[in-house]
Order: sequence, then structure tokens, then C-alpha cells
Amino acid sequence: MKSLIEVQKKLLPDLLQVMQKRYQILQYIRLMQPIGRRSLSISLGLSERVLRNEVQFLKDQNLVEIHTSGMNLTKDGTSLLTVLEEMMKDVLGLTLLENTLKEKFNLNKVIVVSGDSDQSPWVQKEMGRACVSCIKKRFDAKNIVAVTGGTTLAAVAEMMTPDSKNRELLFVPARGGLGETVENQANTICAKMAERASGNYRLLHVPDQLSKDAYQSIIEEPSIKELLDMVKSSSMVIHGIGDAKTMAERRRTPEKDFLKIEKGNAVAESFGYYFDQEGNIVHKVQTVGIQLEDIDEVPNVIAVAGGASKAKAINAYMKQALDSVLITDEGAANELIRD
Repeated sequence: MKSLIEVQKKLLPDLLQVMQKRYQILQYIRLMQPIGRRSLSISLGLSERVLRNEVQFLKDQNLVEIHTSGMNLTKDGTSLLTVLEEMMKDVLGLTLLENTLKEKFNLNKVIVVSGDSDQSPWVQKEMGRACVSCIKKRFDAKNIVAVTGGTTLAAVAEMMTPDSKNRELLFVPARGGLGETVENQANTICAKMAERASGNYRLLHVPDQLSKDAYQSIIEEPSIKELLDMVKSSSMVIHGIGDAKTMAERRRTPEKDFLKIEKGNAVAESFGYYFDQEGNIVHKVQTVGIQLEDIDEVPNVIAVAGGASKAKAINAYMKQALDSVLITDEGAANELIRD
């Protein structure tokens, strides 16, 4: 397959460009369906005239159907897109990126989706879809899935679908609330994932960050203690990777701790830990939920983060993350390779 693609690149470069364009159209329709032609044109940066011709071709091939509500993929379109995905990874160089990052960080698996979520918000949904596929492959008969908050994890929840094998699924928040937008709270994301996966969930009704005295008091509450024990015995953890300063601001970090994070040149945050570029911990927040040391005992750990702007944060955190899974996008992957 690789040799055939190399030949096509040299003899028929236009063919691959057309294939890539049509693949991207199908990919976007799958994520956003039903979607109107004008919205699709703006999102993909194609003129309406060019898109009209491409959509007509896809419709003639019975890959797309058009309704008053917008365009949808047909059953054939969905099947073809599934077959195309692996081939397009080679065409776009994503397989090479995956293998390079896997070796660089000594990871169990790396999945790279095309695009840059900093430039195209829909790429975040594609990361979410790739994450859902990865999650389902790792489910056992009984599962406790801990999830953190953030916009990327919200995209994962949005792309979640029912488990066709009817396995036992319990979703739990990996941390307390950050006081951020409710849609991006771990509790909200946990409940949404459970609903879409046809599973169950438990919620953690405590703030993420507490004083030492309040922390000791709360974790001794029987109901909180029971849930925290459950979180720490998770069979899977799905988490994002944050930019250090952004996360410190979202946590409304006290000035002395904020200065400590700045002076320590922290670039990444995850689970309440702030890391410098070398992966050293420069600050730790007293958080309610899963701790970094608990991760070593979890069979499946999946990190989801993308966008070229997140590359430094991903690079720093991944120096801690042995034998886990990274799901990212082309924008971040290219920056990580460059580093």
C-alpha cells in the first residue's frame, strides 16, 4: 500500500489532492450532520461553487444525501469513510507522526487526527471521535471510567455512542469542580458520557481545590470517601492536558502560588500538578480526586489534547506518562516532532 501511494504521489498528485478534499468533506459531514452547504463551505474554506460540484459528485455516488435540514452521510458513505481512514493516515503522513511520537515518549499507543484544533474547532470533535473508538476497544466486562473536565473532554462526551456489547459501565469524575463553565465541569462531562454510552454515573459534589483543613475534613465524609475509593480503583482514566498559566487562572490561584508557577517556568498542568518543560513538578494543588501517583495503578490511561499551542504542555506532561495512550492532532504532533 505504501509503495502504491508513493507512486501515486509522483504520477498522479492531483488524484491524491482530490481524494484528500473529498475525504475531508465526508469527515466533516459525519461530525456535524445534518449540515448545510454554506456552513460546510465556510468551515472547510472552500468556495460554494467548488463545494457544490463536490457534493453533487458524492451524492451521485450515493455517499451523501441532502435533506431540507442539511446533508447526511448515507450508509455507504459511512462505510467508505471507515475504510478510507487508515489509508488516508498514510497519505497524510499521520502514521509516521504516530510512530515517531510513540517512540519518543515510550507510549502504548498514539493516535493523530488530521488538522489543528487551534485553527479548526471541528478537529476537536474528530479527536473526541477517535478517543471514543479507543475507549471502546479497551472496555472490559466491568468498567469504572474516571474523566476530568475541559473543552476537549466535553468533545469526547459529545461524540460518545452506546456500547453495542452492553458491558457494565460506571463513569465517575476524576476531580471536583473548578468553578468554570458548567458544560466543561468533570461532573457534567461524566454524566453526559454515561448517558450517551448507556451507562451509569456517580457525581462528586466538592470543589477541586481546598485548604488543607477543609480537604482533610471532606475526604473523611463516608459518601465522599466511598466515591474517592471508587475513583482511585478506576479501570480507565481519560484526561486532558492544560496550559499551566491558563489552568492557574481558571483555578483562581492565589498570587503567591501563581508566582511560584511562573518562576518555576511551568508549561503544563494535569491532575492539579504543574510541570516545567523537563517534566519536573514545580507546584501541586491540594485537589479532591485522583492523584498523579494513583495513575500508575490504572490499567488504561488516555490523554487527549491538541492544537499547536498545546505542544509544550503535551511534551512536558508526557515525560511522566509511561505506557499510556495519547490522542492529539496534526498541529500539536508537528510541533512535538519539531521540538
